[in-house]
Amino acid sequence: MKTAVSIVLLVALCGCQTSESPQGGSVVKDEGFKISVPYATTTMKQGEVQTAIVTLQRDNYFKQNVRLQINTTKGINLEPTSVLIKSNDRPDVLIRITVAKDAALGEYGIRVMGTPETGEPASTVFTVKVVSP
Repeated sequence: MKTAVSIVLLVALCGCQTSESPQGGSVVKDEGFKISVPYATTTMKQGEVQTAIVTLQRDNYFKQNVRLQINTTKGINLEPTSVLIKSNDRPDVLIRITVAKDAALGEYGIRVMGTPETGEPASTVFTVKVVSP
């Protein structure tokens, strides 16, 4: 019990919280997936580069490849913008976020859409707030 509490506390302290998408894939229990993205708004300065982790959470019997498309608006550059997560690949994808030096200040949504080989897609959005350096 102490170990479980310690792990939960460590995750909370690290700011590793994530937000999940609605389920994609099949509507049958245990045959779908969700997309996890950073929960809190990511604050970045103009000209700054950071990474974010996007995770594909597979249910027990979901064994399909999923294509992730990552989009945002002008002023924010993303690498990669598309990635195929094969059924036997690691579920975590590092996204490199670069804010242009002349990007307008404010909040930007980064949309992540996962499309399986068959079944329904799932999508979610996380926010990047651009501030002056």
